[in-house]
Amino acid sequence: MSFLSLALVVLAAFIHATWNLLAKRAASAGPAFVFFYTVAACVFYLPWVAYLLASGAFDWSLPAAICIVLGGALHLAYSLCLQRGYQVADLSVVYPIARGSGPMLSTVGAFLLLGEQPTAAGLSGLVAIVAGIVLISTQGNFTKFRQPESQRGVRWGTATGSMIAGYTVVDGYGVKTLGIHPVVLDWCANVVRLAMLLPWVLAHRRQSVELMKNHWLLAIAVGALSPLSYILVLWALQLGTPLSVVAPVREMSMMVGALFGILILRERAGPWRIIGCLILVIGVALL
Repeated sequence: MSFLSLALVVLAAFIHATWNLLAKRAASAGPAFVFFYTVAACVFYLPWVAYLLASGAFDWSLPAAICIVLGGALHLAYSLCLQRGYQVADLSVVYPIARGSGPMLSTVGAFLLLGEQPTAAGLSGLVAIVAGIVLISTQGNFTKFRQPESQRGVRWGTATGSMIAGYTVVDGYGVKTLGIHPVVLDWCANVVRLAMLLPWVLAHRRQSVELMKNHWLLAIAVGALSPLSYILVLWALQLGTPLSVVAPVREMSMMVGALFGILILRERAGPWRIIGCLILVIGVALL
């Protein structure tokens, strides 16, 4: 993994943790929030996409169209599962489980579908990253997941993680095999999400506006940050970095989220959370 690829994925982790903290604050808005932050994303990145299309950076084909539609559907399912999880459970449960199960499943997909070869160091790094995520989320108290709220968080976190694995493999195939530009791929997938959500928003216009009360600025911020974090990851893939390496390194966002909680939200650090962060860093070093 080159230094540039590592820098891109680490920066993406910081941005990803940031927009998830913002999305948690708007959890009550549900699908309406997903729709409007996707609108913001499409508006923000339209000039960039228009330039790329005008310069011939993308050639339409049936496989590319299928990849974009499938990726857009998986991204939408991911966003809805995430927002629902944030409605019924804590960020500290849903987020780490989603980010932990996602790389495991996507790495298996990379091995089985994309032909990438596992290495001892890579597998050890993956195990270390997942172990670090578990320690950060539970702070060493594994009985936490026996609580009803935590069980809901586990269910929705796992559902979200499966969607992460799905779109990571599909989008990885799009940029690495089909040669779709990362920005074009992400923007077109967002358009697919809007088309799928539009009937619901039109049928619930008043409810959507009411749900978005006091959340408009959050939607604009998430709309700007969410695509950027993923575009950086797709860029790293386009540079030739194996998906089975990029997917786990993305999970540094869990360490960043824990640090945000300690430094910004003044949450209690605790020895297990610090140990989890250190193990996560070791996992990244192994990769």
